[in-house]
Amino acid sequence: MFSIPVAAQAVDGAEGLLEELRTAESEVAAQRLERQIINAWSKSGSPARDLLLTRGRDALEVGDISGAMEHLQALTDHAPEFAEGWHALALAYFQAERLGLAMDALEHTLALNPHHFGALKGVGAIHQATGNPALAYAAYERVLELRPHDPEVEQALERLEQEVKGTAL
Repeated sequence: MFSIPVAAQAVDGAEGLLEELRTAESEVAAQRLERQIINAWSKSGSPARDLLLTRGRDALEVGDISGAMEHLQALTDHAPEFAEGWHALALAYFQAERLGLAMDALEHTLALNPHHFGALKGVGAIHQATGNPALAYAAYERVLELRPHDPEVEQALERLEQEVKGTAL
C-alpha cells in the first residue's frame, strides 16, 4: 500500500491557502495567510520532530546558531522528507554565513515543496549576496507569483532591475 509522507500531506493541506495567498488583495491579508501556511507546513506529524523544529527556531531567535544547527540537523537526519526542517536549517546556515550549505538546504526544501516562498526568497538573497543578480531576480519574481505584497522582495526587485534588465533607450 502506498502512503503519502506526512510532510507531503501538510504541503498539500496548504494548497487552498496558497491559492488565497496568490490572490490576496492586501499586505495584511497576505501576512495572515502566510502565517497560516507556515503553521500548516510546520506540522511534521510527529511530536518529537515538531519539538526539534521548535527548539531549532527558538535557538535561532536568541542567536544560538550552533544550537539551532544541532537541533535542525538532527531533524533533517530523522525526517529528510520534512521540507520545513530543511528550510529552518537553511536559515541557520545563512545566519552562520555558510551560504553553500544554506543553498543546499534550500534546494532540499524546494524539491519537497516547490511552493515554499520563504525558500525562494532565501535563494534570491543568496544569489544576490554572491553576485548573481539575474538568478536573484528570477527567484524574487517567483516569490511574488506565490506571495504578492512582499515589500522586501519588491524592493529587492527594484534594486536589481537596472542591473539585470539594463536601461531602456
